[in-house]
Amino acid sequence: MAAIWVDADACPQVVKDILLRAAERTGVAITFVANQPVRLPAGLPVKAVQVPPGFDVADNYIVQHSAPDDLVVTQDIPLAAELVKAGVAAVTPRGQRHTKESIGQRLAIRDLMSDLRDAGMVRGGPPPLSLADRQNFANQLDKWLSARPKG
Repeated sequence: MAAIWVDADACPQVVKDILLRAAERTGVAITFVANQPVRLPAGLPVKAVQVPPGFDVADNYIVQHSAPDDLVVTQDIPLAAELVKAGVAAVTPRGQRHTKESIGQRLAIRDLMSDLRDAGMVRGGPPPLSLADRQNFANQLDKWLSARPKG
């Protein structure tokens, strides 16, 4: 049965809340993967997996356990690229759906921004999640929930 995986270390709380409401409403199984404890309410089809600290440990866990009918919520572009290549749906907390057509450009932009930050030409990170970002995420989630194979 299709499930949702969350790269939870950098997932905004508001997105976690949207996901928890979806689990309550639809019964979809959601796994939050992080290298720190994730507090979740009881009585929902959600669980937390705490992986050991280390570079890409949570990412590797998600890649090894997700399946093509699943959805992964992640801000990590290289992780999204690996998932898309494996046929797994990937979406950012801002509601941007990664596709085979878009992922190459997103990797290139990520690399460019990293180079610009390293050169001191760009500072800071992305802006806070806006109401439009939250709505985009909720819309992408609803779209996936409607299209998922039911077990």
